[in-house]
Amino acid sequence: MSYSTMRLDVADFVATVTLDRPPVNAQNGAFRDEIVRVFDELHDREDVRAVVLTGAGKTFSAGADLKDRPARDTPGAYPRHNRLVRAGFDCVLECEKPVIAAVNGAAIGAGCVLALCCDILVVAEEAFLSMTEVDVGLAGGVKHVRRHLGESDARLMIYTARRMTGPELLRMNAASLCVPRDQVVAAAQSIAAEIAQKVPLAVRAAKRSFQVTEDLPLHEGYRYEQSQTVALAATEDTQEALRAFAEKRAPVFKGR
Repeated sequence: MSYSTMRLDVADFVATVTLDRPPVNAQNGAFRDEIVRVFDELHDREDVRAVVLTGAGKTFSAGADLKDRPARDTPGAYPRHNRLVRAGFDCVLECEKPVIAAVNGAAIGAGCVLALCCDILVVAEEAFLSMTEVDVGLAGGVKHVRRHLGESDARLMIYTARRMTGPELLRMNAASLCVPRDQVVAAAQSIAAEIAQKVPLAVRAAKRSFQVTEDLPLHEGYRYEQSQTVALAATEDTQEALRAFAEKRAPVFKGR
């Protein structure tokens, strides 16, 4: 497929999605439609085991394109618009492959939320996350911010619209790595390549466990994970992983 607002490259079981809507990768209807199509494709592709999401230029995404907001006096416009906005985030959350954000620059508002929909954050030293809704009389993003930041830092970020820089995000344990901008994509791709070497079905089960157990009590959450282990035990890849370990050789996984 061809896309007008982003680029897709796949090599060695790692997909790299580059947001590319100059000048600042703002999110409009075409952007949301394409990101849904991209991540739905990656969800199903057998030659993809992990995904890197980054931005072209010096900006990850400056957020929603304000020119694309619906008219308030049009019945049904906002429910439809909000549904499409959610879909642009949900496709990343629901992609069965782990997604690593390579945050190369500013990630503001909807751009911040998009980064926080990813499983792992790698941030450039020059990058920052910011939720600017209180500056413009809007609301949103609290639930997404809470997934990666502690309560005090999440509230600080939302209430002040302050820019949280790469080093600060690392201190807050919101990011796994903070590196110079010219290294951020390579660092994220290195993590993705490491994930791609693991048992594909087990990685997918792990991501499902993060999704399903997020709001479950400990007992119910662990019971669900045990059910995943039982299901994986009967798969060809798990048997291959056990044989390869015993035989001291590299495993060959088939995704089944």
